[in-house]
Amino acid sequence: MKLGDVSVAFVELMRLAMSRLGHDATPMLQQFQLDDLKLASPDARISIPRFMRLGHACIEVSDKPWLGLEMGRQTKAPHLGLAGLLAMSAPNVRISCQALATYELLSSFNARGRSQFKLEQGCGVASFYSVSPYNAYNLFVVDSVLCGWYRFLQWVTGRTDLVKRIEFEFSAPSYVDEYQGYFQCPVHFEATRNAVVLHEWALEIPSLHACASTYEALRRSAERELEHVRLGLSYRETVARAIGPLLDGNTPTLEQVAHRLNTAPWTLRRRLSAEGHSFQEVLNTTRRDLAVSYVRDTTLTLGEIAFLLGFGSATAFQRAFKRWTGEAPGRFREEKRRSYISTASSTSSS
Repeated sequence: MKLGDVSVAFVELMRLAMSRLGHDATPMLQQFQLDDLKLASPDARISIPRFMRLGHACIEVSDKPWLGLEMGRQTKAPHLGLAGLLAMSAPNVRISCQALATYELLSSFNARGRSQFKLEQGCGVASFYSVSPYNAYNLFVVDSVLCGWYRFLQWVTGRTDLVKRIEFEFSAPSYVDEYQGYFQCPVHFEATRNAVVLHEWALEIPSLHACASTYEALRRSAERELEHVRLGLSYRETVARAIGPLLDGNTPTLEQVAHRLNTAPWTLRRRLSAEGHSFQEVLNTTRRDLAVSYVRDTTLTLGEIAFLLGFGSATAFQRAFKRWTGEAPGRFREEKRRSYISTASSTSSS
């Protein structure tokens, strides 16, 4: 299991934001082997770790750590794919937000969690999951998503007063003053989630682009695409995807995973058995695959990775990792990093 991937439409958005900030992203795109042909493909994806490295490279070149905020400012419906077009044509803000959350999978997949939209004391709350702790590689991702939702709702309704507050899990970054230019509402750092909180009255505000027939046509198309994605998964893969978000400082039980899949524990066990698998096997494989991805593709410490995967200690995680791969995680990371740097250098020189 990989950490996840996103549509290349988000790379297009990054290139647009770089242009607005006065920089050409072409050299970075070439370094990551992203040409116009690949960016024009509706099926092309980029892994989340690779996307984060690309964003970090753009930030280093531009010296604009608030790149994600500018990506959010430039966000329009096409950048969010079918979900964005559906949300644009929805009758009101509430249904628009529900569409963005429900069909997010069509343009992005995160093995550890997904966006949600729910009501809290009458207020609409759109929340975004991101792996913590935060660093220079993932701050811009959260910035881009929350600012993107904020600007999208402004663009859809023509209103600037819909949002009650913005909440960020991380501490105020070095570029904290930039947030004032992107949000016309209170911004709270060190919150318990990453979220856009809407005023209670904002949910029924109509969309300027609402069209009932177009909305229904797009909804049917989105449902077919979502079903196509689901049908392409084996039951083992479905269970693995349910395990990922539950690996957050704990080891999930069969009952917890069954509850997440809205099925009975014995049904989950029987369906896995029919494919030749057991729950414990899928759990171990999921942890192993995520462990390899975290060590290879992120800058998280081994202790942080151990916690994220439900291990009692970093030592226990290191023993398990060596059993899985034959190498200590520190050595494995260093070898993969040297290999990546070598590949990037050869690509740049050619």
